[in-house]
Amino acid sequence: MATEQTLTARVPLVAYLALEPEPHLMAQQCRACGARFFDRRNGCGSCGRPSFEPVPVAGTGHLRAFSIVHRAAPGVAVPFVSAIVETVDGATVRANLLDVPPEPAAIRLGMAVRLVTYPAGTDSEGTECVAFGFAPAEN
Repeated sequence: MATEQTLTARVPLVAYLALEPEPHLMAQQCRACGARFFDRRNGCGSCGRPSFEPVPVAGTGHLRAFSIVHRAAPGVAVPFVSAIVETVDGATVRANLLDVPPEPAAIRLGMAVRLVTYPAGTDSEGTECVAFGFAPAEN
């Protein structure tokens, strides 16, 4: 007897996270100067021009900066590692560093990282919210 599988709908936590065909980030790139932004813009923060195009962002890069967060809003588990990642195509992304202990000795500036996604929660109708972060890249 065949069993029916329930397909769960998935939605990204932020508008710039694309889940298909493979998870990746999408930036708005200024057509004039090439500056990239993840939020909605009426004008480029670099050159002021108002023309953008969506571009995919590489899913690998290196750790540029980090902070170990010990205080957060109620319900947010601490400590965690907040990071700034520079992707191999030059985009700068703020995200959490995952799969590494939140201890300075376990984290190295310049370490290779890769984009990862994870379920952030599920609503009452079974729709899964998907978040992203970066994790150490496998050598």
